[in-house]
Amino acid sequence: MQPDVAQLRTIIHLDLDAFYCAVEERNDPLLRGLPFAVGGKPDERGVVASCSYPARHFGVRSAMPMARALQLCPQLRIISGHYKDYAQSSRRVMQHLLDLTSLVEQISIDEAFLDVSDLQESGLSIARHLQTIILEKEQLPGSLGVASNKLVAKIATEVAKAAHRGEGPPNAIQVVPPGEEAAFLRPLPAELLWGVGPRTSARLAELGIRTIGDIAAYPERDLMALFGKNGHELAIHARGIDERPLSVHHETKSISQETTFARDIADRNSLLETLTSLSAEVSNRLVKNHLEGSTVRLKLRWSDFTTLTRQTSLKQPTDQSERIASAALHLFEAAWQAGKPVRLLGVGVSSLSPRQYRLWDSVSESETSARGTQLQVAVDNIRSRFGPAILRLGSELPPDDQA
Repeated sequence: MQPDVAQLRTIIHLDLDAFYCAVEERNDPLLRGLPFAVGGKPDERGVVASCSYPARHFGVRSAMPMARALQLCPQLRIISGHYKDYAQSSRRVMQHLLDLTSLVEQISIDEAFLDVSDLQESGLSIARHLQTIILEKEQLPGSLGVASNKLVAKIATEVAKAAHRGEGPPNAIQVVPPGEEAAFLRPLPAELLWGVGPRTSARLAELGIRTIGDIAAYPERDLMALFGKNGHELAIHARGIDERPLSVHHETKSISQETTFARDIADRNSLLETLTSLSAEVSNRLVKNHLEGSTVRLKLRWSDFTTLTRQTSLKQPTDQSERIASAALHLFEAAWQAGKPVRLLGVGVSSLSPRQYRLWDSVSESETSARGTQLQVAVDNIRSRFGPAILRLGSELPPDDQA
């Protein structure tokens, strides 16, 4: 059953084509037409964050180890990411969307949904306008899907990109007219449907279900018996039904920072310094976002890729690096095995709330606290750049060293 025509929406999904690479090509036009990838160095366990379309002809793909990418394409040029440029470009693109409507749901740095139901122009006209303005003003290509809901709009974008056969970016548009959602989805692979991961796909294949149309034709009660609640969602999504509104506001649930070492590290002091630096970075982000949290989380990955997480609750929320580091170091000491190499370390803070001054703070004390927070940010920035031992506050010195 399709949604009532009177209730139909017009949803547009935007996906910027090979976003990181497109920004690099804009900044350096000599890269156009060359096989290159943005990511880490192959001798430091780097992975491909994004790759140009010429590189894709050699089989290079995102998330692939850079060493493997070089095997497939020996002439591949590797570029370290310029993530500040990417973030700035993303903000400008999203502003173009917000200039059209306030109903924008950004789902990643290079993807977003828009609800343009209340605009007079057709979805196709709006999609063409957006594609043109983003290309002309930001020099960035983008593909768009237009449909009556988020699910079909996103799949439409994927279909449009997959249909592209040229050398450059797709810069494509696919429109699914109202009432044709099920017909559009019917021949597509089941894996394109939300909720169909590798395990579900394998189970569906055992049942002879390989397309979205096959799912739609399968009895819903049998799908629910096999997959529980997900079975019901598979049934309605396979018919092109998705009534979810756009999520315009996102609540930050946690702030974290992690690092993967170029070489596994077993030296305790080096690991403790890394944890202190990560705690300072998390503190800095909490302060910038006017947040504090009461749960500190440690993430530790051994050289064999075994990963463990540990967390502890604080008596009071904090945004201060010393308290975060103290909790993280305590968790680390309890989990670390002396001499065992570590591949990755991470620190996070959750159970977040807006930063508040305590009830016993007077106005003047609040002003003093604000200045102290600014000083803490400056100290944390210096420590994150030059190491935790480069600078200490007077309150951190032993009694004999304080004037």
